[in-house]
Amino acid sequence: MHRRDVRVAWAFVIGLWFAVIFVAAATWSLAPNMQARALLLCGGAIVLIFNTAAIRAMLRHYREDRDFMYGLDIRFLDEARRRRV
Repeated sequence: MHRRDVRVAWAFVIGLWFAVIFVAAATWSLAPNMQARALLLCGGAIVLIFNTAAIRAMLRHYREDRDFMYGLDIRFLDEARRRRV
C-alpha cells in the first residue's frame, strides 16, 4: 500500500509539472509584455517548487509513520474481512 501511495504522489507531482509547463506554453502569447511573462513564470515556478517540496515532506512523514498508519489499515481490513465471512 505504501509503495502505491508513493507512486501516486509522484505521479501527481509529474502531472502538475506537465500541466503548469503546458499552460505556460499555451498562454505565452497572451501575456501583454515581458514583465507579465516573467511574473507568470515566477508564479508558476513558486507553485511547482512549494508543491513538490510539500509532497516530498509528506512522503518522508509517510515513511516514518508507515508501520503505524498502514498497520491500522491492515488491521481494519482484516477485521472487515472476518466480519463478512
